[in-house]
Amino acid sequence: MASGSGTKNLDFRRKWDKDEYEKLAEKRLTEEREKKDGKPVQPVKRELLRHRDYKVDLESKLGKTIVITKTTPQSEMGGYYCNVCDCVVKDSINFLDHINGKKHQRNLGMSMRVERSTLDQVKKRFEVNKKKMEEKQKDYDFEERMKELREEALGRTCLMQKRKRKKPHMGALGSQRLFNMYNK
Repeated sequence: MASGSGTKNLDFRRKWDKDEYEKLAEKRLTEEREKKDGKPVQPVKRELLRHRDYKVDLESKLGKTIVITKTTPQSEMGGYYCNVCDCVVKDSINFLDHINGKKHQRNLGMSMRVERSTLDQVKKRFEVNKKKMEEKQKDYDFEERMKELREEALGRTCLMQKRKRKKPHMGALGSQRLFNMYNK
């Protein structure tokens, strides 16, 4: 009965059709060759790296407490959110590393190459920076001196007022009276 005249083949092992998979592999290889031999793909032209024209805001969330639930959007979660790369970074150092990194710059459309400066550009930049430093130094010295003079005058007037408010010393007799008042 078990030798079975009408039983099906009960071999559960999977049989691989080697010819079929060989054809698929050959087809894939020919497609790759055609792609490689065909016209080369033009690389994406990216801008040269340039400096930021905005200040990175690291202090806005400093010392604030936020309640985070399962439904809180990723941009409002704890940490620093990069809207260009759609990611959250947990601390300020890693956020600055991310902003200055290759992935972020690539998403902004910039390469990591920097424009070569000419001698004239460098000289002009030095002149501009020198003028800025001189202006700041003049303004700072004048303002600083005025501030010191005001503080000095204010200090003198406060000292004079304190001296006027101070009561004259009672001497030995006055301290004896206080001693007698508290020890009755």
